Amino acid sequence: MTEIRRAAVFHPNLKGRVGKRRLPENALLEAVSLTEALDLEVCAALVVPVAKPNAGELFGSGKVAELAALIEAEAVELVIIDGPLSPIQQRNLEEKWQVKVLDRTGLILEIFGARAATREGVLQVDLAHLNYQKSRLVRSWTHLERQRGAMGTVGGPGETQIESDRRAISDAIIRIRNQLEKVVKTRALHRASRKKIPYPIVALVGYTNAGKSSIFNRLTGASVLEKDMLFATLDPTMRAIELPNGRKVILSDTVGFISSLPTQLVAAFRATLEEVLDADLILHVRDISHVDTKAQAEDVREILSSLGVKDEKASSMLEVWNKADLLPDAEREAMKTIAAREDQICMFSAITGEGTEALYNKIEAGVAQSVIEENILVGYANGKSRAWLFSNNLVLAEKQLDEGYQFSVRWTEKQRSQFARL
Repeated sequence: MTEIRRAAVFHPNLKGRVGKRRLPENALLEAVSLTEALDLEVCAALVVPVAKPNAGELFGSGKVAELAALIEAEAVELVIIDGPLSPIQQRNLEEKWQVKVLDRTGLILEIFGARAATREGVLQVDLAHLNYQKSRLVRSWTHLERQRGAMGTVGGPGETQIESDRRAISDAIIRIRNQLEKVVKTRALHRASRKKIPYPIVALVGYTNAGKSSIFNRLTGASVLEKDMLFATLDPTMRAIELPNGRKVILSDTVGFISSLPTQLVAAFRATLEEVLDADLILHVRDISHVDTKAQAEDVREILSSLGVKDEKASSMLEVWNKADLLPDAEREAMKTIAAREDQICMFSAITGEGTEALYNKIEAGVAQSVIEENILVGYANGKSRAWLFSNNLVLAEKQLDEGYQFSVRWTEKQRSQFARL
């Protein structure tokens, strides 16, 4: 999807749907921004009421015809449905409208495909694409129903083209997973090396376009891509920085989250986001000027929870209320008052630098951990725990007793908790 094409964006507003966090108009604006992130020209954008989803086409026949007229009048080449479509719904709408149709998952996958830069990022996106395509072979046209004769090496007698395509995709998925395993092992070695330094890890997370990369660049002096665009950063970037008190930490910029993140991508990027699980401090960056900032924050918390960042890590999370410079004066002062009363909140502007000193102070406090020296006993059969202690350079002395190894260790509370989980 390299050339600019004319697109229409439709947000289905399902009546009676409970638990909605956003007004449909705000959801439509986000879908338009996602579409524009692919350099597509949005020539029509509508909230489409849906009283009852149609199993075959999502919308009723009258609405499908009405939208077809709009698509033709605006010379639309691509339609984005801001919601999930079944393979049959997608195929039927493409036949009725005679244009390509993408649902929200397909759109986000296209963006990820355009943005991924590292080898791991590209592999993860390819894997997510293949898993998505595997469930969508029904989209293809009638040539997929043809049977192909036995060729000895390609399928059995009477194998249909769709079966052949599905098998080819399955083979590609296995191949990419094997490649990913090698990349993940290499990154795990890098992470183990960092633990031996050891520098605390501070991970930036947040809704896409909240300003994580801008904060990363201001604190590190790096030049990570920062644009007013959804999913400007996909691959994690890490830099060592020195805090004003002289302590060094590793700052990690991660992929932005979004509501209704495709399940294929949650699974595919789980390995990348392991940096968050391993972090000593999580900076949850919020665009405090956004109309849906509370809903976005809740989406981020849900995704973090699904990745394994549970409530017990709440004390290791700091909310950075970014883009304070975009707030009206009165609202900014009110927000400052709220933030000043909370240890886990920091007002900030990556553009003006407002709040930089306060953020440094809160990071220093967040990574400050008292070091404990104590004796522990490890059974002779527990070689894994013994190896872990040595691999993390925690052993001061070792003595063999009847019951097992007695170690004198120096570690932090976090490392003690990690050891307990072994």
